[in-house]
Amino acid sequence: MKKLSLTLIGLYLLFLHGFSQVTEHYTSIFQAKPLKIEEINLVTSYYSQTGTHSAVTGGGNGVYGGITLNGSEQLTDFANMLELKLVGYGETGLKHTILAGLGIDHHTAASQRWISSTGASSPEGTRVYPSINWTEENEEKGTEFGFGSYYSHEYNYNSFALDGHYGFKNKTGGEFTGKVSAYFDQVKLIYPSELIPATAIAGVTPYDVNIIKTNASGGGGGGGIYVGGDSKPSIPTSPRNTYTGSLTYSQVVNKSAQFSLLLDIVKQDGWLGLPFHRVFFKDGSEKIENLPHSRLKIPVGARFNYFIGDDLIVRTYYRFYTDDWGLVSHTASVELPYKITPFFSVSPFYRFYTQTATKYFAPLGMHASSDTYFTSNYSAAAFNSNYFGLGLRSAPPGGFEGTYLSALELRYGHYSQSTDLNSNVISLHFTLK
Repeated sequence: MKKLSLTLIGLYLLFLHGFSQVTEHYTSIFQAKPLKIEEINLVTSYYSQTGTHSAVTGGGNGVYGGITLNGSEQLTDFANMLELKLVGYGETGLKHTILAGLGIDHHTAASQRWISSTGASSPEGTRVYPSINWTEENEEKGTEFGFGSYYSHEYNYNSFALDGHYGFKNKTGGEFTGKVSAYFDQVKLIYPSELIPATAIAGVTPYDVNIIKTNASGGGGGGGIYVGGDSKPSIPTSPRNTYTGSLTYSQVVNKSAQFSLLLDIVKQDGWLGLPFHRVFFKDGSEKIENLPHSRLKIPVGARFNYFIGDDLIVRTYYRFYTDDWGLVSHTASVELPYKITPFFSVSPFYRFYTQTATKYFAPLGMHASSDTYFTSNYSAAAFNSNYFGLGLRSAPPGGFEGTYLSALELRYGHYSQSTDLNSNVISLHFTLK
């Protein structure tokens, strides 16, 4: 994908170079400019998490039914993202922007050791995710449209996405943007070793059983699937597709205030859980989680920003979310960027979140074996959370002397959830021009 992205950029550069050879008539009207790098962004971050309700062990910790469960949600993630912004103008004066990005995350997770009942699975993983986005803008008319492509790969997951967007501005300070996107994912069906093959197959739909029988080596219901230290003959995959439509309207009220309204409609189908998420039932039996193969999500949100003098901005945000799995949530946040000097600012922030449980969630040992759908993943439970922290940003006029660095931002955040999940994240953002 990285090679493909670089090839596309190269072809586009050649395309614009050809455009730059314009006639004398057009040259007298517009100044064609080939693509050049306008900005480089590098973000590096470190994330750490603790908790005791890992879905891999059925959301439990301790001894249940004679089985010792390690519900540790301890996780660390080191992420790096590089983004290049290239800008150029064609012979007709239209602005062309390409955003090319490459991200690499490396994580360690205690729960990965317990995907296999032997505890032999690797606790580490790496995710690589390149992206490319092209936009054409008519600055005179205030219109733009563009397309994007994204890819993500990790040991048990592959994702490819495409999107398209269109936007226009009106004469009263308003801006409308519409976007559609589609994600096509493949999930590796890695089962807990003690649930292969019979019990695992009893816990999934006939659709997934057919996938297992067709793709797993050894035949006869997935005898070739194995998780542990030995070789894996063949691990089947299952699709997951996500389609999103987004509408955003932004309006400048006056020199001090502006707001935005946001609406998304998200439709998912395919395997919407993970096969190594265990569920323990009231009768002591054990299966993998089983969820419906479709989900409709509808988030609605609003932003309101207010400038108090020249030094303080009040940024607020609210979102309401509902879906056909019964989950309802509310998010509210505020951020207060304050300029201590013309080129140095601090930004304290706070976010509150609350959600109801989906109708398919129950804690360890609370599901009935007669249930059709079931999960003990606490991301589907009812909980409240708080996230707060501080950002520091320095952007001297003309950048940092003797370097290409134009801005530097450091952010720290602490997250706490009522399910006893806690995390900390620190990030550093470099902008070069």
